[in-house]
Parts: sequence; C-alpha cells; structure tokens
Amino acid sequence: MSNHLAIATVTATLQRLLQQSVQNSVEGAQVTAARPDSQGGKTPETGIALYLYHLRRNDVYGNADTPGRQRRAEIARRNQLGIDLYYLMSFYGDEGALEPHRLLGSTLQLFEDRCVLSSDMIRDTLSDPTYNFLADSDLADQFEMMWFELLPLSTDELSKIWSVFFQTPHALSVCYKVTVVMIEGQEPGQRALPVRDRRLGLSPFGQQPLIEQVVAASGRYDPILANSVIRIHGRNLAANVVQVRVAGVEVNPAQVSETDVVVPLSAVPRTALKLGVQSLQIIHPRDQSQLTGRRQRLGRAAAAGGNVLTLDAVYRGVESNVAPFVVRPTLQDIQLRQEPGLEDDPRNATFEITLDIAVQTGQRAVLCLNERSVDNPSAYIFEAERVYDATQTLTFQGSQLKPGTYLMRLQVDGAESILQVDQNPQSPTFEQYIGPICTLS
Repeated sequence: MSNHLAIATVTATLQRLLQQSVQNSVEGAQVTAARPDSQGGKTPETGIALYLYHLRRNDVYGNADTPGRQRRAEIARRNQLGIDLYYLMSFYGDEGALEPHRLLGSTLQLFEDRCVLSSDMIRDTLSDPTYNFLADSDLADQFEMMWFELLPLSTDELSKIWSVFFQTPHALSVCYKVTVVMIEGQEPGQRALPVRDRRLGLSPFGQQPLIEQVVAASGRYDPILANSVIRIHGRNLAANVVQVRVAGVEVNPAQVSETDVVVPLSAVPRTALKLGVQSLQIIHPRDQSQLTGRRQRLGRAAAAGGNVLTLDAVYRGVESNVAPFVVRPTLQDIQLRQEPGLEDDPRNATFEITLDIAVQTGQRAVLCLNERSVDNPSAYIFEAERVYDATQTLTFQGSQLKPGTYLMRLQVDGAESILQVDQNPQSPTFEQYIGPICTLS
C-alpha cells in the first residue's frame, strides 16, 4: 500500500520518464506538470504539458474491498483505496518542424516500451534531488502492479476534456490511464497478539510430529532429483520408531533427530515416485510389543464377559501433517531425428527424450529449446501429447526450426529439468550453461 504522496509520485515519475525520452526527439523540449491553460493564453514553450485531469475508484479493487471496521466501529485493518489516474498530455512546438508530432511519437514509443511503472523507476525518481519533497513516499513498495494504458477517446470525448480550459486553443494531445494506485489510511488497526507456537492440538499420543519444510540435504535451494537425499525439518520428529511415507510408500530414514529427518529418495521405488509435486509424512508406529500385550489383556477381559472397546485404531500410530516437495526430471537420453535441408533453411525434427522417472497418465510435458548464441538466439516450446499410460520416453514434434545448437529443458507439470553449468575456471564457457544440448544441422 502507499501513503498520501502516491499520486504526486506517479506524476513525478511520468514527468521524469518523459523528460528523458523527449530530449532525444526534440532538442530543448521540457515536460511540465501543469494545466494546458497555465500560460495565460500564450503558446507554451516546446515540450509536453502533463496534466492529471481526473481520477476514479478502481472497480476491481472496489468490489473486492472488505469492510475495515467491525460492528462497533473498531478498526480491524487499515482502510485502503484503489484508484486509477487519468492524464492529459499536450504537445507543443514548431508546427513547421512537426515538433508536436515528434513529441507524440516519442511518448507513444516510451509507454509501449515501458508499459509498467516499476519499483526501480519510482526509486530513481525519489532519489532525484528535484523531487526531494517526495522523500517520504513509499509507492515503490506497493505490491500491486501499476501500468499505463492509452485511452481510445473519440473526438467528442476529447473535446469535452478541452472544454474545461477556458479560451485555451486546442493542442495535439492524448490521454493515458495509470492503474492501479493503492492508498492506505493512516489510522492503525487493532489486531490480536500473534500465535506464539503452532501445535496440532491435543492428542492421546502426546505431541504430534510437525513438518515445516522439506529441502534437499545438499542445500536449501538445490533441486530435488530422483537420487537426491532430502532433509525434513520440523518439530517432535523423533520417536522409538520413525518411518517416512513418500508417494504412499513407507521407508526408513537414514538419520533422525527432534528437528530433522534425513531420507535418501533412492530408498523409494522409482515406480512409486512421480515427477512434480510429491507428498510426504512422518509416521510414528506404535511399539508392537506394547500393542501385543494390550491386545492380550483386552482378550482376557472379553473372555470374562467385560464390555471392552477395540483400541487397535487408537494404537495404530501417530502421523504428521502432509508436506509437499517437488521432484524434478533428469534427461537420461536424447534421440534426434531431423529432415535434411539446404544450408540455413528451417528444419523439421522429432525429439525422443528418455527420463529417469516415468511420466504418469494425465501429466503435461513441455520441451523448451534455447539456442546457444549471442546473435539473435532463437527459442522454441513444444508440448507432448497427453500421456495415457506411464512412460519414460516422450516424443516431441518440432517444425520450422532454425539450424543451430540448442540447450534443452523438460517440464513435467511445471517441474523443470536442470541445466548443466561449466564449473571449470579455465574453460571459455566458465559459469555458462553447457548442456543438455542438441544440434540441428
């Protein structure tokens, strides 16, 4: 959200962007944030008059807005207002040299190239000494995106806008909308204290295990592959017997502590693993010797005619919450069949990719090609046909491909294969992507 300086910050940022752009089009042009009639009836100097002539509540954020106060007028959260800003941009200069037309073209080009008002643009404006009066603006921290939109106004609509400028001659002009600017109230809300600790509630088994994070044991941000070792971080994970349920299969972990459990995915059968999002749970089975003795006592009580409840379900063990993690594919084999062509003519090719884990029924697979070139590199995306039977080999059909060497990536339900990076400091391709690759010749 933004404070009361948001509107002025948007205007200042637009003025600064336009000033940088028009200097390359018309020498000496100036951008002013003023009304077109502020010159007292005289013709303005060469440049652009940037004028905020209207604003309105944004319909989307207006409909989604929930009451910020409770029934007794207590503030539950700060009020927020989403608005759209409407700007009139008028262009002035030597008509014989078509300066207004050149300024208009420069403006249209600028807003096509930079259609989004980014945080970096706003911060650059706030760091400019010219706008030191906006130093307290926090518009750069706004989460919602702001973008420019050219308004398709008719001649009649544009003339109505100019009619408010009394005795001011019409000038070449366009209107733009900036959406959405979020303004937040200053009055603080009232909130309860945060929850100090997360617990899964009371349980006849004591404290339940809680999984907070599943990452690769080699590093928090490393990808998880079929042969990776994963680290499960949480609380109350240790017990006399600990098992990890992955993809419906229960395996024994390699290491166990109260806060961490380490499991090699190689212990999970490849036929059970699935590419993409995978589920995981910590299981604490009950001690079987205690369970056997309890059942014997229940049997004797039943034989004596007592009214006994069956407690097998209670003693089946304790399960943690379900935590997700993503398994990425690995390309094991690449087969390329291409139709012959002449020199630089486009090629048609068939790619057969073999993966380490089978793609399951209904999963979506996409092949991405990026040319290894700095001179106008090409890029292509192909989607495989829907898989109706589990398979490790996928076929992709490519057409009209530019000859060259391509880096290959495969996505299965959004889980993307890993590119190889050259780690040799003596290599000319040090710290560059070097594989997997294919060559269309």
